[in-house]
This record gives sequence, structure tokens and C-alpha cells, in this order.
Amino acid sequence: MKPNMGSIDKILRIAIATIIAYLYYSGKITGGMALGLSIVAIIFAATSLIGYCPLYALVGINTCSVKERK
Repeated sequence: MKPNMGSIDKILRIAIATIIAYLYYSGKITGGMALGLSIVAIIFAATSLIGYCPLYALVGINTCSVKERK
């Protein structure tokens, strides 16, 4: 898998995941919304850590600024 996420994209995803985690642990979101947003947060954090988003690959988006060496 080639990285397809840039650093700004990774930072935004980690920030969103952190905000969702805070809202969950502070009790501001509960029930089905908490479950759904927790899944989104886990996906955002995982894709940020590996630098690859399968959805980006499907639609052809690449925010990574590092070019491939030839």
C-alpha cells in the first residue's frame, strides 16, 4: 500500500478522533450516536497512523505530497 494521505489530512483526522473520544468519555454523546462516532474515530485514527485510506484509493484521491522515486 502506497501512502495516500498528507500530513494535514492526518492531523485533522487525529484531531477529530480525539474530539470524539473526549465527547464519549465526558458523557456528552451516548447510545447509538456514541457507537457510530466511536467507530468513525477508530477508523480515522487507524488510517492516520498507517497513512493510507482505502476510500481515497477507491475515488482516486491522494493528498500525500511525497512523490514516488523512479
